[in-house]
Amino acid sequence: MSVTSEATTSWAGSLTDGSGQVALESSNQGPLAVNWKARSEGSTSVTTPEELLAASHSACFSMALSHALSQNGTPPESVETTASVTFIPGTGITGSRLNVNATVPGLSAEDFARLADEAKSGCPVSQALAGIEITLEATLA
Repeated sequence: MSVTSEATTSWAGSLTDGSGQVALESSNQGPLAVNWKARSEGSTSVTTPEELLAASHSACFSMALSHALSQNGTPPESVETTASVTFIPGTGITGSRLNVNATVPGLSAEDFARLADEAKSGCPVSQALAGIEITLEATLA
């Protein structure tokens, strides 16, 4: 069984002067504003494609790691992942940095690092991002 997820963007104007809104199929929060200034200069109030990609990457990796830890017989108490996706105007998306902190009783730091690295490689979003550098910092609490 396949699942298809959707998001729709409405854009008006040129790249640098225009703006748009992204609506997520599952969200009842309303559309998210997007524009070039936020994408090229950063913003804490307007989203970017890279922020949405970071959300996807952090969620996917957290699920992949949780699954790997459970399959290892050491299910996590908690997994918190931040993904930081870098965009350079004129170049594009250059990398995604995953920073994960997890509480996993009964697991050694070495096994945690190995399982986190395997989850990074096995995460479907990581696989979709194979053309960029993906780094991982994994901390076991």
